[in-house]
Amino acid sequence: MFPTSYDPTGHLLLTPEDREAPARVTRLRELGIGDAPVPEFDDFARRLARITGAPYAMVNFMDEHRQYFAGLYTPGSDRAVEPGPAQASPRAGRVMACDHGYCPHVVVRRKALVLEDVCDYPRFAGNPVVDEIGIRSYLGAPLIDRTGMVLGTVCVVAQEPRPWGRQGLETIKSTAAELVERIHRRERGVRATPVP
Repeated sequence: MFPTSYDPTGHLLLTPEDREAPARVTRLRELGIGDAPVPEFDDFARRLARITGAPYAMVNFMDEHRQYFAGLYTPGSDRAVEPGPAQASPRAGRVMACDHGYCPHVVVRRKALVLEDVCDYPRFAGNPVVDEIGIRSYLGAPLIDRTGMVLGTVCVVAQEPRPWGRQGLETIKSTAAELVERIHRRERGVRATPVP
């Protein structure tokens, strides 16, 4: 017999512990990436949505408490959405708590994650984005810096199951590597600019 305080999901770590978050915040500051939209990342998210056929695409960076979509593309728009808090509706905002979504898992695992139907995975089906935004499918990959640190993720989501398959996995991994190269080029540009 189970004790009265038994929680059958207690063994599942719903939001993984992110021990690198403080060091990541420092590294993101060094790279000049903060909590403001980056037009280049918005363009990247738009292209990622087009390549994958997904309605939502994001370039996501995380600190200890939240996720920030420095690049964001949403359905039915030719441009990314304006900054704003996450909303309990299909319209995505730029900020999301770390216990929402699947990118925190990608960051801690340091590996791409393919969820063709999140409801097929008990660990992921109870995530707040399923009920609040209607997310049913996720494809994401880590942005691993030249220092070996995971800076964030690139991801796409959909409100219906998607057969991402091996091609989707390879696409998200290659686009993540491409974005890391762009970030490094930006870093070289930032370092080359004299500070007044």
